[in-house]
Amino acid sequence: MSAGSRAWSFYVNVVGASPLMTADTRFRIYRWAGIETETRDIGPACYFHSSAIRVGPDSLINHGCHFENVAPVDIGARCALAPGVMVITSTHEIGGPERRQGDWGVLPVRVEDGCWIGARSVLCPGVVVGAGCLIAAGAVVRESCEPNGLYAGVPARRLRELQA
Repeated sequence: MSAGSRAWSFYVNVVGASPLMTADTRFRIYRWAGIETETRDIGPACYFHSSAIRVGPDSLINHGCHFENVAPVDIGARCALAPGVMVITSTHEIGGPERRQGDWGVLPVRVEDGCWIGARSVLCPGVVVGAGCLIAAGAVVRESCEPNGLYAGVPARRLRELQA
């Protein structure tokens, strides 16, 4: 069964994402499906477009996170993604007036060790969230974040330095 097939998606995004599954069963389903996870702390109702994701040890992926991982997504160690976080890896160029949606492309996303990504935040294609960052709830991260900073807003901007 290939990643991204209808059968793969059913086992990962319906069976594995069910709130009736235990964390251990969900972990086994995700590993069987080729998702590289070193944590069992992945909540129900999460969506994975493909197996192109790595989740480091002691990380938490909370309820209802959405990974549109057409390109690879890398979540480091000891990270926490709050409920409803969206990680997007596909993008489009801006087209002409006859059709604004131009050529399609993909860019990987990386969240380095020790980050906390707040509820309903969006990580856009190509961003790197530096180690030790805190992304406030509802932020839209369009550009990479330097380590150990508090980022908030739409678009997200650095509000202050955090202790390293």
